[in-house]
Amino acid sequence: MNFLEFGIKDVIDIVLVALMLYYIYRLMRDSRSLNVFIGILVFVVIWLFVSQVLEMRLLGNIMDKLVSVGVIGIIVLFQEEIRKFFYNLGTHRRVQKIMARFANRNEKSTDKEAIMPIVMACMSMSRNKVGALIVMERTMPLNDIIETGDQIDARINQRLIENIFFKNSPLHDGAVIISNKRIKAAGCILPVSHDQEIPKSLGLRHRAAMGVSQESDAIAIVVSEETGRISVAMKGEFQLRLSAEQLESILTQELAE
Repeated sequence: MNFLEFGIKDVIDIVLVALMLYYIYRLMRDSRSLNVFIGILVFVVIWLFVSQVLEMRLLGNIMDKLVSVGVIGIIVLFQEEIRKFFYNLGTHRRVQKIMARFANRNEKSTDKEAIMPIVMACMSMSRNKVGALIVMERTMPLNDIIETGDQIDARINQRLIENIFFKNSPLHDGAVIISNKRIKAAGCILPVSHDQEIPKSLGLRHRAAMGVSQESDAIAIVVSEETGRISVAMKGEFQLRLSAEQLESILTQELAE
């Protein structure tokens, strides 16, 4: 390309490629696949150097074939990362607002009548140091997780939530899934996050809460069995040591969007 023909479109092209590579780098770093990603980049640079700069036809053709087959291998190898990339793209706030306009959704996902029993149940379990894990579905369905537990389909009730997480209850070790103002299932199994940045003091419930918040837009509420502290995991981040007012505020704000 002639340097004199270098225009604004080329600048935009370079910036977009740089942003894409940076986003992929962050995604690989978080998933502990960074070394594999760097290895792929090194191979691509060598391939371009051999085929475009040195113009070595034989070696270039061999590497072309490897790249063609390698695309399928990359899809298989990074299927979770690719899934997370498109999920993050689809759940971006601006994309959600655009989709909401086309869908003409007039009703909010929850209200005070649905939130307060959850808050009151969490405060009661916090005082008695009863461990609990409650997941509130938002725009992304959690049907695959619901199927791992025992389906209930009951209205949200403080006593029911407390009875589910009672220490002698057979369902207290799993998670409760709430969707469309209904308790859909209990004793559900959540994906566990292996993020190294999660504090060592947080247990398996917190890692499960982080896992579901990383793979969906759900809100996960955790009551620690050891300390009784209430935490919320959403969008891959924790909010720890919450009071009743803070928990109510978070649920009201996030679930009303």
